[in-house]
Amino acid sequence: MPTLVSLLLLLLLAPAVGAGPLDAPGATSALVCSACHGFGGQSQSNTMPILAGIAPWYFKKAIADYAAGKRPSPEMEPYAKMVLQFGVDDVAGYFAAQARTPSPVKPDDPSAVERGQAAAVQCTVCHGVSGKGDPSKGVPDLTGQPPGYLRNQMLLFKAERRSPGDEQLKAMKTLMRTIPDAQIADLAAYWSSVR
Repeated sequence: MPTLVSLLLLLLLAPAVGAGPLDAPGATSALVCSACHGFGGQSQSNTMPILAGIAPWYFKKAIADYAAGKRPSPEMEPYAKMVLQFGVDDVAGYFAAQARTPSPVKPDDPSAVERGQAAAVQCTVCHGVSGKGDPSKGVPDLTGQPPGYLRNQMLLFKAERRSPGDEQLKAMKTLMRTIPDAQIADLAAYWSSVR
């Protein structure tokens, strides 16, 4: 019995333990995302987006669109449906609370960033000079995402394979059709490099 009393005294006198990264609402539900998007949404991949620091409104729209098949992706659709079941608000809040570390992936061609900066003026009309977007207009932050992911998304817009029929994206898709594929790679390299 003295051992039990000693243990209870130790527990009562022990310093308080702070919350860890998995104690936040939505953290355990977000673990399923880590297989592709990295722990805490810090993707190290060139093709998977960074979810850490993502605006909750954008995350929730993407999840809803994937789950409904409006943003076609055989890989993402079942996971989006799970996130909706787990509680999309908590998962969105969890990722929004994570500090974003920009992509560690560097472009294959170092001069692509410079060329992309010169061409980026056409993107700033909606995404702003900083590339941080405009939540009031439903325009997301482009900065620090992996260049391969940004390039792939722009090519999907250009081919009308990203969110087909979404009227909010009509102007973006029209613009993308005017940009040569090589310049899309440069734009992706530039926006990935912006911090």
